[in-house]
Amino acid sequence: MYRNIVHLHIPAFPIAVARVSQPELRDRPVAVAPPHSERALLLSVSSEAQREGIFKGMPLGKAMKFCPDLTVLPPNRELTGKACQILAEMAAHYTPLWEPSRPGHIYLDVTGTDRLWGRAKEMASRLRRELKEHLYLSGTVGVAGNKMVSSIASRIVSSEGILDVNHGQEFSFIAPLKVSILPGIGHVRRKILLEELNISLVREVAALDMGTLKLIFGRQAYVVHQRALGIDPTPVHPPRTEPMVAEEITLSQDENDDEKLLGILRGLVERCSHQLLSRALLPRKAGLLFRYTDQEEIIRQINLSGASFWDFDLYAPLERIFLRACRRRVRVRFMRVWFQDFSPPTSQLSLFPVRSPVTEKNALATQALYRIRERYGEEVIKYGRAA
Repeated sequence: MYRNIVHLHIPAFPIAVARVSQPELRDRPVAVAPPHSERALLLSVSSEAQREGIFKGMPLGKAMKFCPDLTVLPPNRELTGKACQILAEMAAHYTPLWEPSRPGHIYLDVTGTDRLWGRAKEMASRLRRELKEHLYLSGTVGVAGNKMVSSIASRIVSSEGILDVNHGQEFSFIAPLKVSILPGIGHVRRKILLEELNISLVREVAALDMGTLKLIFGRQAYVVHQRALGIDPTPVHPPRTEPMVAEEITLSQDENDDEKLLGILRGLVERCSHQLLSRALLPRKAGLLFRYTDQEEIIRQINLSGASFWDFDLYAPLERIFLRACRRRVRVRFMRVWFQDFSPPTSQLSLFPVRSPVTEKNALATQALYRIRERYGEEVIKYGRAA
């Protein structure tokens, strides 16, 4: 049975949402970036800014030199999150199989819903009308037999349109496109394909033999070949509702000193610990992401052995995975820490004391620190390493 996958694409979603409440931002070059740092990277860029040579991931200071008229907005997670929630409710109305790939991008598997909503293209048109009426947002929609092709269709279709790729026509649709349109082919591999093999189109990748593909893509060779043929069996995964506590920072100056980076890591863990304590959440998993100056990202996750929301318990495992992962001599620009998979603290009283006197003293000291910070501010007092 053929699948019917719809992909809704709202370009520069945070900016599109901001323009609903601030009409004066329309038709102007706009970008979203963390404030107070010229080294911060642009998180979202409007089409007007792109025409000025601005792109996502460009340092803020450089972007302002390229485009002095650029309007820079701070990230508004609350507003963007609220818009995402409304968008999710709209998607869930049409099918239980919907997947938000990122804000403003959502897949819907509408296979077998013809009696309810008509053909997939008709359903997509109805979704776009509802989006315009309820959120005052517009976007493009791709309809195809799999996720990859529907996503590509939504990106290349003309403004505010719908592109329906007929079943069996997936390869002929993507064959004349640039290889950069395929997932998994980044700048480095695209350069190898062009300079070593003079390959720039998808159909030329599809024509390569498996041996050549393995030389370039290694273990991903088969997957890349399937994608070049327009084949993508990936299912639409319903979203996880698992909560998360996270903190992040863009460094004011790129850094490769382990002691300084560990101090920054300690500060992030402290702030997460405060949130966990106030919400009485005990995390069982933790994660760490750091981004180098050259934009390479390292992501590591770890299972936590003991149930605790104290920073002195949470910091040690993250320090270990950081020291194992941070091996390059390149400076670090961005760090993010998160905790998830929570279990509530047990209400069962313990027959024997479980905390040592040292742990008890640390807990009391940490609670005192939190009370001081709540009263006088976050920066008033810190551990020596995090200062």
